[in-house]
Amino acid sequence: MGTVVVGLLLVGVVILIVRHMIREKKQGKSLQCGCDCKHCGGPCGK
Repeated sequence: MGTVVVGLLLVGVVILIVRHMIREKKQGKSLQCGCDCKHCGGPCGK
């Protein structure tokens, strides 16, 4: 029974993390870009 509860908690946490990442992606943020362009020098051109 304990294994099922822990498994459900882990699935819930993963779902929340993925949902958060999708929201940030829709807002134009990503894991690769911290949107701190003055220190980046990357190809985004901002």
